[in-house]
Order: sequence, then C-alpha cells, then structure tokens
Amino acid sequence: MNNTTWNLDTLYTSFSSEKFLNDYNRAKDYIEEIDNWCKLNLKDNSSGIEKTEYYINFMNNFGEVISLLLEYCQLTLSTDAENEIALKTLESLEELETEITPSQIAFEHWFASQENAESIIIASPLLSEHSFYLNQILTNSKYLLSQNEEVIIAKMRNTGSLAWMKLWDILSSTLSVSINDKSYPLAEVRNMAYSNNAEIRKTAYESELKALKSIAPSSAAALNGIKGEVITNCKMCGYSSPLEMTLLDSRIDKPVLDAMISAMKEYQPIFRKYFQKKAEILGHKNGLPFYDIFAPVGTVDMQFSYDEAKVFIIENFSLFSKELGDYAKRAFDNRWIDVFPKEGKRGGAFCSNLHSIKESRILTNFSGNFNDVITLAHELGHGYHGECLNNETHLNSDYPMPIAETASTFCETLVKNAALKNATPEQQEIILENDISDSAQIVVDILSRFLFEDAVFEERKNGSLSEKELCTLMINAQKQTYGDGLDENFMHPYMWVVKPHYYDVDYNYYNFPYAFGLLFAKGLYGIYLEKGSAFSADYVKLLRATGKANLRDIALMVNIDISHPEFWRSSLNIIKEDIENYIKS
Repeated sequence: MNNTTWNLDTLYTSFSSEKFLNDYNRAKDYIEEIDNWCKLNLKDNSSGIEKTEYYINFMNNFGEVISLLLEYCQLTLSTDAENEIALKTLESLEELETEITPSQIAFEHWFASQENAESIIIASPLLSEHSFYLNQILTNSKYLLSQNEEVIIAKMRNTGSLAWMKLWDILSSTLSVSINDKSYPLAEVRNMAYSNNAEIRKTAYESELKALKSIAPSSAAALNGIKGEVITNCKMCGYSSPLEMTLLDSRIDKPVLDAMISAMKEYQPIFRKYFQKKAEILGHKNGLPFYDIFAPVGTVDMQFSYDEAKVFIIENFSLFSKELGDYAKRAFDNRWIDVFPKEGKRGGAFCSNLHSIKESRILTNFSGNFNDVITLAHELGHGYHGECLNNETHLNSDYPMPIAETASTFCETLVKNAALKNATPEQQEIILENDISDSAQIVVDILSRFLFEDAVFEERKNGSLSEKELCTLMINAQKQTYGDGLDENFMHPYMWVVKPHYYDVDYNYYNFPYAFGLLFAKGLYGIYLEKGSAFSADYVKLLRATGKANLRDIALMVNIDISHPEFWRSSLNIIKEDIENYIKS
C-alpha cells in the first residue's frame, strides 16, 4: 500500500460505484423536491417560521450531498488532470448544481419580503442557530437580480468562467518544463527554487519562464474571460466593484481591509532591507534576483524525509493540544494526504474539508526541504479548522476566505517555533531566515498580487488585456512592493500564469486573505504565549464561530480590534524585529 497517495474510497470507490450513483440521483431528487415545494409554498407570506425551517433543513441536507460529489471530482482531477470521466462528471454536476438556483433565488426574494423577518429568525432554536446565514440573505437581498436573470448567470458560468478555469487547470497541470533535455512537471521545477545549487535555481527559473510563456496566450484568454464575467455580473447586481463584492463575501468591512493594507505598505521598506541583505549574502550587487528569493542561506542541511516531517508535526501539534495532534495523526495514518509531485498533478498545495464525512484531504508537492514541512503544517491547520466545525451544520461550516488562512498560519507558527527551540545556532539562523522569507511572501508578494488584480479589474473594464499587458501589470506591481529589494532585470512577469486563485471566479482577490491570516495568527500566537495551554479552548471556540459570524466579531472574541491599524502594526512589528536581528547577525 502506498501511504503517500491519498485514499478517496471513503468518499466513493469510483464514479460507477453504487454509492456515487445513488448520491447523484439523490441530488437530482432534492432539486425536484425543492422546486415543487417553492412553487407550492412561496405564493404568500403565511407560516413564515415553518417555511424557513423547512428551507434551512433542506439546504443543509442538499449541501452535504452535492458538495461531496463535487469534491470527489475535483480531488480526482487535482492528481489526474486529464481524467476524462472526472472531467465529464464534474461538468454534469456543475450543470446540475445550477438547477437549484431558481429555488434559492425564490426563497431569498420571499424571505427578504417578510415584514417580520427578524422575528422569524429568533422564533425557533433551528433558525436562531442559523441567524447569521438568514441575516446575510437580508443584507445581500439588494444585490439580487430577478429569478430568470440569476438562473441565466448560473447556467452561463458553466460555458464561461468555469470552462476557462478548467482550461487553465489542464494547461498548468500538464505543462512540462524542459531542463537539459529532460522534462519535469511544473510543480517540481518550482520546487527547485529551494535548491542549494545556485545554477539549478537560475536554470529552473529561466526554464519555468520559457515554459509559462508557451501557455501564456491561452492563460490570458482564460483570465480575460473570467475577470470579464465578474465585472459584468457586478455591474448587473449593483456592486460598485468586484472588491466590494469580495469584501461582502469575506465578511470583512472596507475600513478593516484599508487598515491592514495601509499598515502593510508602511512596512515595505523594512522588507526591502531584508532582500538587500540576502542579495549581499548571495553575492548579488543589484538586489535579489527573483530566482534567489527562496535560496537557502547557510550550509546546514535542513532536509526532512516525509516520515521525519510527519513525526515532527504530530509531536509539536500535540504540545499545543491533544486534539490538534490527534487530528494530524489521523490525517497521516488514514491516507488523507497526497504527498509527492507527479505528472498530471496540479502544483502547490491545498486542503479540502469534507464536512459530509468529517474528514479532509490534503495535496502537497513535498520535496524534503524545511519549507515543505511548513507547507504540510499549514494545510493540516486548514484541516483542523474543518475538524472544529464537524458538529456544525453544513450552512454554518462555510467560513470566509480571510479567516480560512488563520488556522493554517497558526499551525505554521507552532512548527517553526518548535524547530527553533530544537535547532543548532546555525539551523536557527536558517529557520529565522525561512520565517522572514515566508512573511515577506505574504506581506510583500501578496500585496503585489493584490495590486496586480486590482489593476487587472480596472483595465479589463476597457477590454481584454494581452499577454504583454498582463506581464507589464505584474512587473509594475512587483516593483511597487519589492522596490529596490529585487534586481529589476530578474523579476517574474508570468506570476499571473502560475497562481490558481486568479482563475477561480468564486475567489476574486484571494490574496489579501493570506495577509489577514498571517497577521491575525501572529496576534493569536501572542495571546497563546501569554495564556499557555488554556488558550487552546478559546482557539477552538473561535474556529467554531467562523461559519456564523463576521470577522470583526470573531476577533473581538479574543479582544482584538481588527479595524484599527495599530493591531496590524503590532503584528508587523514582530516580523520587523526578526528582520532587524537577522540583518545585524
């Protein structure tokens, strides 16, 4: 048995299995049921409590079934991008999912029209439990289109943004990069950025750019199609911008985002000093070339086998709480993780929380460096977040993007600090540099991606952008954040081709959530250091609330005011202190 590939059998054993076919038919039956129910029951405003309870129960049941079917397709494709059965089934399921849109819109219009909607919400334990979900319907009702318009938009996505996303996914997952007449998957080549060999890093960078250029025209078409659709939908629904829509979906106020972004911009100069110091150490005179951003500094070998990483993570998660350690052990033991790069497997890493079966699945492209251990801890943090929501309903387990990156970053911090305690002085210096490098990616590179996406939306209003224009916007964004910390002759104009979040119509601006996650997690970790093991209960309570509260209220549970720049500065000061110590050493 291969314990480094994930086992999907607890979802379904195959697309032709009796369980899969039964659930597929059950999903179809659910849609017919809710369609008939809406036609019969939403003609008047009578029995508001009973009707709302019925709808909530229905959406929880339907959500559990359809999400598991979709996840099985997507997980299959993430390690086998050209699986034709999975591709066709996913397309069929996406079409099926749109058929519930008329009923959803009908109910939302009906509920928003109730004069006593607030009274209905508090009228029963079930509805009170789902008060946040129901209040969101009321808040978002002003952006609702007519039922027919919403149905058309939902159905057109399947041949629009979702089709473009699949095209990009296939292009990037199947792209081979040629190095010295040998072909490598893109994910493996990107991992070469961490090599101890300077020539390998530079060659990998140059080869990656050459390979990405070959799929850039098609990727540009996909990006234009997706962002164009978002802009059109926002105009139709009455959003002032895609950013406003994203902030509402993220349950975050614009003043909170502004406070965080302004603090991040204030601290860019200190990160540039770090890049210049690293460039000096590596022998570069004009700033750090992009291919050496992740270059290891020092000669101490910080390699881990997968088994070593597994033991290290479980041990140190367990020091925070037995529950966190036990979750990680289950994930490793039950083959919830797909570990190594391979042909047809997508790059990067992610975690899918399978609420229906109270499990998760994690994809990584592990190559053995210390950053891979951190990535594994990061994704397990996502999984533990899902674990904490297992006893919530399907509707109350759906948390927004920014808070999604908090549990993952918190777990990274646990592992990094544990590594520091057990390390030799030479290793401590490497771990510190790795930590600063990771923070720089989130405070500097993530900011560049935010600025890039903002610029793309602005320019896309006037028409499609060419490959050259997208590269120019990417370079301009990198210059605004990295500044003279990078060598402007060696930047990464094709970063927009690499990052999957640009190509997901449901996750616009999936960049600032990483910054929120890092800086909010820094604040949480500070509280943990003060309270010790007693904090673990507060931490779980916070994670359990993430599906049914806005971010400001969640932060106030631990006495953090995220609307004030001072909080973000306090987290950034922790990183600043590390950078200053690193530069002095």
